[in-house]
Amino acid sequence: MSLDSLTGREYGPYPFRICTDKVSEYVLATGDDPARWHRFAPPTYASLALFGVAPAFLEDPEVVPFTRVLVHADQTFRWHLPWSMEESLSVRASVNRVRSRGAGNFVTFAMTVDNAAGERVLDADSTFLMSSKTPDSKSDERPEAPVAVRARNDQPHPVLLPAAGETLPVLAKSASRADLVRYAGATRDWNPIHFDHGAAVAAGLPGVVVHGLLMAAWAAQAATRLVDHPLPLAEARFRFRAPLHPGEPADVTGVVEADDDDEARLKVQVVASGAERMAATVVVRKA
Repeated sequence: MSLDSLTGREYGPYPFRICTDKVSEYVLATGDDPARWHRFAPPTYASLALFGVAPAFLEDPEVVPFTRVLVHADQTFRWHLPWSMEESLSVRASVNRVRSRGAGNFVTFAMTVDNAAGERVLDADSTFLMSSKTPDSKSDERPEAPVAVRARNDQPHPVLLPAAGETLPVLAKSASRADLVRYAGATRDWNPIHFDHGAAVAAGLPGVVVHGLLMAAWAAQAATRLVDHPLPLAEARFRFRAPLHPGEPADVTGVVEADDDDEARLKVQVVASGAERMAATVVVRKA
């Protein structure tokens, strides 16, 4: 079976409000700098917009059988306006493409966010790997990490933008199991592989894994700390390479690939135990 028949199906529009309290929850859950985000939300607050519409897709009766395996493969965000506090927005999405590969389906899920004036605030593309069949092979199961244990978790305080070709200062990050539940509550990203050991193992993983979009938030923080204005990022694409587990220490590293008068393009990675867990291309707005 495949999800080919869903191509073109639309979901929404749904109301989405930028609430001060929810932004504070998100900033805390992602380890961002609480001193910065008062008038505007961080760029990756877009994750909340995604999970304002994604449940309608994931709970679609034709889709539910394919959620036995659900992996977020990559994510692209394009920001056009800042996330202004207490602003009322509208979110809609559609299934743009389905590619079947064996028992799996790669689904491209496109989202748009508009303000009350009809102006585009954000558009985004998500790729989900989905299957109605659980994997035949299992990864080596890991013991569950203690609930509150995590490694160093730096806040992204301001630093100067390096010149083209130079590296970014390293940002150390980690999330405990409790942090993952906190993040799920802040974003509504309740995929059980991020908090339920048995569900993660049943999906072919060695245990609970960190949300891909939480690692994306860390990568975005490594970029947003370089500039100080309400719309710090123009575009970012995040590719989720390998799982990161609760309590594992990770480093967010990067390099300035290109720099001109208006924008800088960065290559950013989340690395743990010498292995790349997430790779991103991030375009920073300098003015």
